[in-house]
Amino acid sequence: MIPLKDDVPSSRVPYVTIGLIALNVLVFLYQASIGIGGDPRAAEAFAFEFGAVPCRITGACPADFPSPYVTIFTSMFLHGGLLHVGGNMLYLWIFGDNVEDTLGHVRFIALYLAAGVVAALTQIAVAPRSPVPMIGASGAVSGVLGAYIMLFPFAGVHMLILIGFFARIMRWPALVVLGLWILVQFVSGILTFSSSAWGGGEAGGTAWFAHIGGFLAGMALLFLMRPRRVGRL
Repeated sequence: MIPLKDDVPSSRVPYVTIGLIALNVLVFLYQASIGIGGDPRAAEAFAFEFGAVPCRITGACPADFPSPYVTIFTSMFLHGGLLHVGGNMLYLWIFGDNVEDTLGHVRFIALYLAAGVVAALTQIAVAPRSPVPMIGASGAVSGVLGAYIMLFPFAGVHMLILIGFFARIMRWPALVVLGLWILVQFVSGILTFSSSAWGGGEAGGTAWFAHIGGFLAGMALLFLMRPRRVGRL
């Protein structure tokens, strides 16, 4: 399922959403350029240096530069590949403009960054000794999705459904689209955590609990920020 657009119009230009997308894309292009014509491992080293490594933040492994706490923010603008950055920016573009329209520019960026911090801390709490760097805007974007589902639960989201050779565009309520999304995060997180626990190692790959933490943070922050209007279709 690939979201294409929603049917909620915005009353203002979403400058923050556009700026965040531009910044993420520019950083990704810089990451991609690091290994061109040089050491192909340089891009990976860059991600390890500026990604949020749980064991560095908890003090379970040594950290030098930059400060481990700074990497919680820098990691939000790094991505592991074209699909990674493309998927995150697609969700931010579709759902971010309406949340920004409701909260205003300043409160929206505050929600975005705060949700990203909570997302990182949630994943760190699950795997505090992990040496695997967390990168990506997924946690912060999850916060935007959490706010959106509270603001516009019955807004229509146009989805591209792909099943084998079958392709169809369908309009589903945001409550269904984002409800299924967070359900997948919960199930995947539990399965990954269980597998890691039984195997006696640290879970790598997708930071499912960061998505969950960010989503719940977005819902909570929406109430704290008291938007001008809620429940718009």
